[in-house]
Amino acid sequence: MSGVRDNLSVLMRRMFGQGRPAGPAMAPPGTVLYAIGDIHGEAEALRRLLGHIAADARRYSGCDPVLIFLGDYVDRGPDSRGVIDCLSAPPLPGFACHALLGNHEQAMLGFLDDPVAGAPWLAFGGVETLASYGVRASFGSIDAARCRRLRDEALEVIPARHIAFLRTLKPMLVIGDYAFVHAGIRPGRALDKQSCGDLLTIRGPFLTSRRIHEKVIVHGHTIVPEPISLDNRIAIDTGAYASGILTAVALWQGQRRFIRSDQDATSRCVR
Repeated sequence: MSGVRDNLSVLMRRMFGQGRPAGPAMAPPGTVLYAIGDIHGEAEALRRLLGHIAADARRYSGCDPVLIFLGDYVDRGPDSRGVIDCLSAPPLPGFACHALLGNHEQAMLGFLDDPVAGAPWLAFGGVETLASYGVRASFGSIDAARCRRLRDEALEVIPARHIAFLRTLKPMLVIGDYAFVHAGIRPGRALDKQSCGDLLTIRGPFLTSRRIHEKVIVHGHTIVPEPISLDNRIAIDTGAYASGILTAVALWQGQRRFIRSDQDATSRCVR
């Protein structure tokens, strides 16, 4: 019977892509991983969720806790400054921390580097982010001189530590059997061959794929009413700026659990 299962596993991998070996995805021994979805300026939800995670990690005595943030820290919500202030300092004592790049951070940096070419950022969240730093902007700010003035005002008030933090963000992190990205990957392409554009913005081809990838992909970017746990991906963007709910997935050994900012420190096991 085991031979039949092994043959079926080989057949499925041939059909849907040469992915990782059969069996549950595993976090590295002696670690517990916490990945947090899109925050989008919801600093209060972030503080609540971090408190839940700190309490949750105490159940894993002897394990090294790791925080992974999946990008989109700024825009849309009311306190992007508060979010970056939290993330650019150690968010939780005793936790290793990795912060990934989202398309909204990329757009913010694009505006700071070239405010004329980067002006579209103002229309999809930049106005709210600048307001959190005390810079008044408007959605119609497309005049080149006005955009340059806004950028100059922003650089005067955004702490250098915040900008330095944004410039350190990477598009992907691989730990154990998991790859953490903002949006997803291009199915059928090796992880080390992925484009930054796909990692930050892909939707359709990735979301509809049944392919077993090299790693289980943990991602945000596309809002879901409830987190999704599949064999090939885990989606945890629950639209914090609209729903008020920020979600994390806890990964330990072969288990997956979800923790929400609006609940107590308990969480739901899905593996």
